[in-house]
Amino acid sequence: MNKGKTVGILFLASIILGVVIYQILQGPILFADDFLTATSDNKNHIITSTVLGLLNGLITIVIAVLMLPVFKQYNFSLTFLYLSFTIANFVMIAIDNVSVLSILELSLNHSKYEVDNVGVFGIIGELLYQKHWWTHYMSLLSSSFYMFTFYLLFYQSKLIPKFLSLFGLIAVSMMFIEILSSIFGQSIGIILMLPLGIAQLSLVVWLLIKGINQQNNTK
Repeated sequence: MNKGKTVGILFLASIILGVVIYQILQGPILFADDFLTATSDNKNHIITSTVLGLLNGLITIVIAVLMLPVFKQYNFSLTFLYLSFTIANFVMIAIDNVSVLSILELSLNHSKYEVDNVGVFGIIGELLYQKHWWTHYMSLLSSSFYMFTFYLLFYQSKLIPKFLSLFGLIAVSMMFIEILSSIFGQSIGIILMLPLGIAQLSLVVWLLIKGINQQNNTK
């Protein structure tokens, strides 16, 4: 199988996992008003989401490793920086998972002892909730670095059409701006995240149909 198509399949798997983790398994639970009760009632969902999160992080590293022999022909330093960013992102995902599991553990004890949220459990729960907010956004922020170098390497190597890689660079930049503004409490709007989804799906379609430009695979 063409390496580009393999990367396309892995990239698609990563997108699907992201949707499942954050939109189905975690989001409706951890961002619920009574998140402690919701978390304890959906223990398996939370545990599954953390395992899938680690798998998703590993997929990004595998993609970087697969593309390393190709990318390094065009920009050796940037290629290994890209690989380093994927590893750093995996670490950030693991840290975020720890905060998620901390909320789960607290919620199970909260449910066991039937303590009202306004008590000590409520205070600790709020602290863990805020901790998770920070680790989640830092994880998103770290992902923007590896994605930016990913599209930049594609732009330099011309392994895919330049308009796709350029669109990806712009989309990641918009995502970075939105995440950074949210961290500082000045969110511009979730609409800034939309172009990245379009860019990612466009890249997947191209890689699955066309693969990478093999003529540019040797330099």
